[in-house]
This record gives sequence, C-alpha cells and structure tokens, in this order.
Amino acid sequence: NVLVVAAIAKNRNLHSPMYYFICCLAMSDLLVSVSNVLETAVMLLLEAGVLATRAAVVQQLDNVIDVLICSSMVSSLCFLGAIAVDRYISIFYALRYHSVVTLPRAWRIIAAIWVASILTSVLSITYYNHTVVLLCLVGFFIAMLALMAVLYVHMLARACQHARGIARL
Repeated sequence: NVLVVAAIAKNRNLHSPMYYFICCLAMSDLLVSVSNVLETAVMLLLEAGVLATRAAVVQQLDNVIDVLICSSMVSSLCFLGAIAVDRYISIFYALRYHSVVTLPRAWRIIAAIWVASILTSVLSITYYNHTVVLLCLVGFFIAMLALMAVLYVHMLARACQHARGIARL
C-alpha cells in the first residue's frame, strides 16, 4: 500500500481521479493495518504491565483506535464503490467521462468519503450499542457489495456483448 501511494504521488501520469481513488483506498487499507497493530501493541503492553495508566485513559485510547479502525474500514468500502462507479462511467459514458469525472469533483468525493467515514465512526463509537453498530456496518457492507456487483455485472454484460459483436465480424 505504501508503494501504491508513493507511485501515484511520484508519477505525474497517475494524477487523475481514478488513481486518486486507488491511492485513497491504499491509504485507508494501510490505516486499518496500522490501527490494528497499534491496538494489539497497546493491549500487549497493558497486559504485560509495561504500560500502567488509569482505566479512563485506556478507555479513551481504545475509543480513538476503534474510531480509526471503523473509519478506515468504512472509507475502504466507500473507495471500492467510488472506483466501481468511476470504471462504470468510463465504460458506459466514455465520450463524456472527462467532463463528468473531473479532478475538482473527485476531490469533493474523496473529502466527503473521509469526512462521512470519520463522522459515522465517531458517532458509532461514542453512542456505542453493539447490535446497532454491527447491523449498520453489515448493512453498509451488503449495500456496497450489491452496488459493486450490479455495476460490474452490467460492465461484464457489455463486454460480452462487444465480444459477440467482434466475433461476428
């Protein structure tokens, strides 16, 4: 993921909306890993007695790490959806793609995804209800999976249609 981010940042040819979505996906996936490693390290240090602190501080630290994990997971799903929509537009509206998917519009989408992911995660962790949070996350996952499945199946159908047309020539 670090290499993906570095390659996109360094190579000017990759400075386009599609690659920015991929870069953000790599960053959010990297954040999931770093957050999980951080949480595991803190828990191991607490259990070993190396890190001694008050329960309230531990709870706040756990909440911050949980927000990082939750927001990065939600943003990963959103960026996967954004990539699917981007590819869909590039296939079905190829001639208008550059007027529909502009850099300013992509930046607004990226900002909206990060802000929405962080806000929903903060609200979920702050007003924690295990069942509700779990149902919301599972529901969101299923909704994003359905969106991507519909878009990619439609793209596959179009590709098969073109392949049949080419075979007839």
